[in-house]
Amino acid sequence: YLDSLMGFTVYFAAMARPGMVAPQPNAPAAKSSPGQARKSPSAPTTSGSGSGSGRPVAGGATNGGSEASPSREGRILEAPNLRIFTFAELKAATRNFKSDTLLGEGGFGRVHKGWVDEKTMSPARSGAGMPVAVKKLNPESLQGVQEWQSEVNFLGRLIHPNLVRLLGYCWEDKELLLVYEYMAKGNLEDHLFRKGAGAFQPLSWSLRLRVAIDAARGLAFLHSSEKHVIYRDFKASNILLDTQFHAKLSDFGLAKDGPAGGSSHVTTRVMGTYGYAAPEYVATGHLYVKSDVYGFGVVLLEVLTGLRALDTDRPSGQHNLVDWAKPHLADRRKLARLMDPRLEGQY
Repeated sequence: YLDSLMGFTVYFAAMARPGMVAPQPNAPAAKSSPGQARKSPSAPTTSGSGSGSGRPVAGGATNGGSEASPSREGRILEAPNLRIFTFAELKAATRNFKSDTLLGEGGFGRVHKGWVDEKTMSPARSGAGMPVAVKKLNPESLQGVQEWQSEVNFLGRLIHPNLVRLLGYCWEDKELLLVYEYMAKGNLEDHLFRKGAGAFQPLSWSLRLRVAIDAARGLAFLHSSEKHVIYRDFKASNILLDTQFHAKLSDFGLAKDGPAGGSSHVTTRVMGTYGYAAPEYVATGHLYVKSDVYGFGVVLLEVLTGLRALDTDRPSGQHNLVDWAKPHLADRRKLARLMDPRLEGQY
């Protein structure tokens, strides 16, 4: 399955540069999350119907799934194995959630940068110890609790080099927080599309290919277990980058366990993000493992073109990237029209 996803990536890359061969490094298995190991709270397991950064695109019924089994690369634990933080600890780690520690904000809430001791996971001075990302639930988020539970249930069990590590959580009164490893280079969306004073240097072709292959590895891990995990929100903003531009999938608030009992799909309320959600899923509410692959393909197009999946500011007929790109992909002679001009032909 990984070969198929990576082949998909290489196909796009080869269309741009005939004869190229993609690198095939063997990433090591990730280590268990550091810190005090405790089980998650005895809240009911959810199937990831939270909203988070994904926007609902339709409606329908829901049904759940079951436990996943070990995979060839990485591990799937039987239960979450995470550090339980107190709210006071996370206030100290983020300097009381001070504004200059803010990393981002979404439907779930705000994400702050904090610092903890690498061995004890206790709060540390700013700039000392290990940086972490602390996501704090917005109390007004209607789906926030379900998304929080989904993150704990999935990322608390899934260990893989290309999935962001969930280190722990806090559930104290009405305060719900999640603590992740810190990804220093932010997300792929910002690197591809941010403009103005905060714009990044354009990613080189080799870095774009690395990110695509890393993302393929993470997605293949989710899909290759006995009980497939369906990510359901594959998009550029959910692909985080470390200091070496290695990519990891994040935000499992919409994830679901895959079909069981020989069924080909899960029937569920349609959630996700316009432009990335597979058309058949939006139309029927039938969620397949391959629904994620559609989103993966959309991200590959964004990586190639430097254009967003949906953009109503583009000329008529170009609002939807997939619809606009299809005719060009069918003819190699037209491919140059697709390529991000910021690559300056270096691909």
